[in-house]
Order: sequence, then C-alpha cells, then structure tokens
Amino acid sequence: MTDNDYVFREMPISKALVRLSVPTIVSQLITTIYNLSDTFFIGQTNDPFKVGAASLGYTVFFLLTSLANLFGIGGGSLISRLLGVQDTKNARKVCAFSFWMASISAMLYSGVVFLFKKPLLIFLGGSQDTLTYALDYTLWVTVIGSVPTVMSVTMGHLLRNVGYAKESAIGLGMGGILNIILDPLFMFVILPNGMEVTGAAIATVVSNICAMGYFLIIFRKHCRDSVLSLSPKEITRNKRQIASVFSVGIPSALSVVISSFATGLVNKFAAGYGDIELAAAGIVKKIDMLPYCVAMGLAQGMMPLVAYNYSSGNHKRMRQTIHYAWLWSLSFALVLIAAFELFPTTFVRLFIDEAVTIQLGAVFLRIASLAIPFVIVNFQLCYVFQGMGKGKESLLLSCCRQGIIYIPVIFLLNWKFGIYGIIAAQAVSDFITMAISLAVYWKVNQELHKFSRSVSG
Repeated sequence: MTDNDYVFREMPISKALVRLSVPTIVSQLITTIYNLSDTFFIGQTNDPFKVGAASLGYTVFFLLTSLANLFGIGGGSLISRLLGVQDTKNARKVCAFSFWMASISAMLYSGVVFLFKKPLLIFLGGSQDTLTYALDYTLWVTVIGSVPTVMSVTMGHLLRNVGYAKESAIGLGMGGILNIILDPLFMFVILPNGMEVTGAAIATVVSNICAMGYFLIIFRKHCRDSVLSLSPKEITRNKRQIASVFSVGIPSALSVVISSFATGLVNKFAAGYGDIELAAAGIVKKIDMLPYCVAMGLAQGMMPLVAYNYSSGNHKRMRQTIHYAWLWSLSFALVLIAAFELFPTTFVRLFIDEAVTIQLGAVFLRIASLAIPFVIVNFQLCYVFQGMGKGKESLLLSCCRQGIIYIPVIFLLNWKFGIYGIIAAQAVSDFITMAISLAVYWKVNQELHKFSRSVSG
C-alpha cells in the first residue's frame, strides 16, 4: 500500500483531512491574498476609478477558473474514483486528457476575449472613467495570461486528487507570493506614474507563468511513480470516461460562469449608482473571498477522500469526512462574521483611504458577511456531489446558487432596496439554496443507506 493509499483508506479522518486540506487552505489563502493584492496596491492610489476598473477586469479574468475547474475538478474527481478501484491505467489517460484539453480551451478563450474585450467590458459597466484601465488589465491578465493561469490551477487540482496536496499548495502559494512581491515593483518602480493598473496585471501574468513552470517540473518528476501524465499519446478516447469528466466538470465550471455573470450584473447595477459605489462593492467582494477560500480549500481537500471512499464502498468513512469538514469550516465562519460585523471600516480601509468609499464599504461588508455560513454549506455539498460523480445534483445546486435564484433576487432587491438590496442578494439566495442543498444531500444519503443494506443483506 502506498502512502497516498493509506491516507485515503486508513488514516484517521481528522488527520487525513488535515493532511489534504491544510496545504489546500494555505494555498487558497495565499491565492486570495494575491487576488486581493491587486486591489490593495491599486487602492493605494486612492483613485476609485482605477479600483473599479480592476473589479471589471477581474470579472473577465475570473472566468478562466471555469476552464480550470472543468478539467481540473472534473478530471480529478474521476481520477480519485479510479484510484479507489485500483484502475491506475485509465487514471493516467484521464490525467493526460484533462491536461491537454485545459490548455486548448485556455487558448481559445484568450482569442475570444481579445476580439470582444471592449464591448464585453462596456456591457459589464465600464464607463468613460474606468474603461481604459479595464482594457489594459484585461489584455494582460486574460488575453496574454490565460494559458499559465488555467494550467496552474488545473495541474494543482490534478496533483491534489492524486494525493500530492503539499506540492499543489506550494505551486499555487508560490504564484501568490510572487504576485505580492511583483505588484509594487511593476506598479510603482518599473512602469511610469498612471500605469498602476497595467503594472498589477503584468505582475499577475509573470507570477502565473512561474507557477505553471513549477507544476510542469513536478508533473515530470512524478510521471513514472504515479498516475500523472503529460503525454498526448495517453489521452483517453473512452467516451464514458470523457462523459464522466464533463458530467462533474461542467457543473463546477458553470458555477464559475454564472458567478462571473452575476458579479458582472452586480457591478453593472452598482455602476449605475456611481463609480464610488462600484469601487466599494468591488472591495467588499474581494474581502468576502477570505471565508470562501477557506471553505473552498477545505472542500477541495475533502473531495478526494469523498471520491475514493465512495467508489471503494466505504460510505461510513465518506460521511465522517463530510461532517468533519462542516464542523471546522462553520466554526471558522462564525469567527469571521464577528470580525466583519465589529470592525468593517478597518477591513475596507486596508484597500482605500477615501472617506465615502470606506463608509459605503463598511455597510456593504456588514450585509454581505451574513451570507458566509450559507455559502459554506452550499460549497461543500457541491464538492461532495462532484466527488461522488453526481453531476446532475452538482449542476442543480450550482445553477440555483448563482443563477436560478441569485439573479432574480438581485433584480428584486435592487428594485425594492436599491444598492443595499444588491449586496444583500447573496445572503438571501444562498439561504434558499442551502435548504435545497440539504434536501438533496438527505435524499442521496438515504439512497446510500438502502444500497448498503441491500449489499450486506
């Protein structure tokens, strides 16, 4: 039995979850900090137009995560399930398929954004004051940086699902740390005054290129002693396996697409109230990433355990993993809610020192933080269903959370309460989605109990 097999099958749940999740949480935190660093350093200009432009550009950039999730999470989930039944040959083929399809998709997305970036940013709420900055930011981070961004995240997912959580965390963390170092260097030293947004974008591209290089080295190193593969000759042609990758990957990717659309809608509505409102909403969205990244890191560390034990038939161990993850992430969420409610101006002031933006952002943060526990439960249940290969259930929850429920709620609360209703829409929609998520999980759990009784009987 290999060390990774022992982690998945026999290591005590709490220790296994710590081993797989802590590196993932750390890398998610570092990644979040580097995402925040653009907003932080741009905010040092005290120019809300530049902050708003970065928020607009980030919406387009964030869609790259959907491609990484499509093949990284979709392929990674199937690889973990194949390892659960000791099918290493097909696991290698799925790894090669996920790697190359992610690369090709990133290049195609880069071309589309290059052709339509201006009308897209105008649609998202770009104004005469923000559009030029947003175009520069998008050109660098999305058009030029698409391949290294997508490949870094995809390879990180694949490494984690094979059991190399530490290596995955190091790669993503290295990219984040580099970005934090390079941001002020490009923004305030190398490029001339007035090009701070462009400098932040270039720093992001360089950081992601370095992270991709690290992951390629790790893949080559472990190709012989694991199921990792970069060979185009090993790409799976099995239609059932390809369908399985997409059945899990599409809901995960779609959730990012819908989330980006919803964020764009929020930006568009906020921009209608003014560029300062747009900047305040963008800052709060970035601060909100902290609790979500911890929940996502824990969920991503949990998913290989769920997938492996689900496919091997150890449903008791799978449920214990889920319950531990809930307990830990919700406890952390309560601490953050208290901090955001008690000291909102402190957090907002980290990003900009402009009185009106700080005042608005503090109110927005208090409202937005109420969504944290609901979002965490929904995140984790989506990853549970992805780990089990249940694409339909995952798709339902993804569509409900950011689309079917969230978007109508944005329109309704904007009409009823204005800008404050827009900020509150996330909490309302995630509360409704949580009720649906728990009902679906209960149904799936009942089916597993019936299956276990029939097998034992």
